[in-house]
Amino acid sequence: MEYFDTFDVDGTWIGQAPRAEVHARGYWHRSAHVFLFDGDGRMLLQRRAADKDLYPGRWDYAVGEHLRSGESYRRGAARGLCEELGLFGLSLQPLGALFAEPLTWPGGVDCEFQQAFVTRHDGPVTADGVEVVALRWTDREALRVEAAESPHNFTPWFLRELGRLRVIENWPAVWRLAQSNALS
Repeated sequence: MEYFDTFDVDGTWIGQAPRAEVHARGYWHRSAHVFLFDGDGRMLLQRRAADKDLYPGRWDYAVGEHLRSGESYRRGAARGLCEELGLFGLSLQPLGALFAEPLTWPGGVDCEFQQAFVTRHDGPVTADGVEVVALRWTDREALRVEAAESPHNFTPWFLRELGRLRVIENWPAVWRLAQSNALS
């Protein structure tokens, strides 16, 4: 059983609880997300496995990772890149500030303190086959059109982050951040 650190709304640690309870009761917990670009300016999307408890089969960030007890956002993002995509040693640049806003769905609420990161990788990427069943690279226009015409293809948190961080509108700047980050 997976346990998450739980927090009050101000970010003060209050204990631990099982994953299912955290989501069912709307306990505050932490996660890290990674927007992964390649040198051609395309973004990697992952398809969630069919047996995921939330939004199975939908397209999502390259990595969305709940943090382990005491783990930093950056370390959780790096662990997710390794576990889900087989990628090691990528330099992660924060994208936007730490964000906290509940997201409700039928039967639960997700109250997360979230930090997004951006990075670049120009080599092979392999889905773990357990949590991630497919990968695809997309460009700005294709993502813009699909998100507008078929939002049900994506997780609601991915769509929220696209809008909140203005990723599609600011795609060239976000890609340059990933690009310069990869070269540092």
